[in-house]
Amino acid sequence: MPDREGKNYFMKLLSIAPLLLTAIASSFGAQQPSQKQAAASDRLGMTCAQILQMSSTDWITHFNGKVNPANGAAANTNKQIGEAQNAQATLRAIAAYGKCYDARTDRLAASLGKSGKGPLMGVRGNFRDFETALKNFTTLALGGAQPPADPVKTAFAALYEKQFRYALYQSYEQKPVNQPPPAPKETIVAPTTAAAADQKPSATRITDPMTLAKNRFGDFLAALPEDKRHEIHAAFGEIFEKGSIGERWKIEVYRYAIYILESPKDTPFSPPPF
Repeated sequence: MPDREGKNYFMKLLSIAPLLLTAIASSFGAQQPSQKQAAASDRLGMTCAQILQMSSTDWITHFNGKVNPANGAAANTNKQIGEAQNAQATLRAIAAYGKCYDARTDRLAASLGKSGKGPLMGVRGNFRDFETALKNFTTLALGGAQPPADPVKTAFAALYEKQFRYALYQSYEQKPVNQPPPAPKETIVAPTTAAAADQKPSATRITDPMTLAKNRFGDFLAALPEDKRHEIHAAFGEIFEKGSIGERWKIEVYRYAIYILESPKDTPFSPPPF
């Protein structure tokens, strides 16, 4: 009798198993469209190509206006609630922009790979070392910035970091072009009038972008506590020491580092990279 009951129980399990597998498969299949729908809804009905035609700043402004149209209206009297809604919308907008940016880079990488024009294994390995060093610096700098980074600043940093991977593949897509001649150095023209002759010559202005960036970065480092300063400066040096690939984008790396260390009260040193 126990054997017969055990056999019947086993047969019931066999009959139920296909139903369970079907239910699990259906559940998994239902999650995929819902995830895609959520990603599509955060594109506000626009294609990635349309989104990337906008700067990240313009896209976030557009997204916030669509998602939180009541912000700033009389109905929203709680400033903290309004700020929280804007922060959440901004994070969603950054995520949507980042996915589109990554998708474009992935397509370019795949296309170059098929044509055999993409970076070789050694270059890709060098870039991974550069990217690891960059991420390490970012983590330390965001923690050492004053005030420490909030989720929105961290999300922006992750977004702007994507420029380097795209730049790597884009450099293999573009054909070499003739470099324009260097711009003439700024010269002081002798005064031609008596009034102008009485004026004292102004101090020499620094106009070299690289020098300006180094000086600004140095200012931020000097403002940090000594232990943080040495730690962050060492991490920044690793970006270039890990491989020569960092030298390709030296000015962009400095501008990125400055953005990380800037406080909300500071005048931005340079506009967002995209």
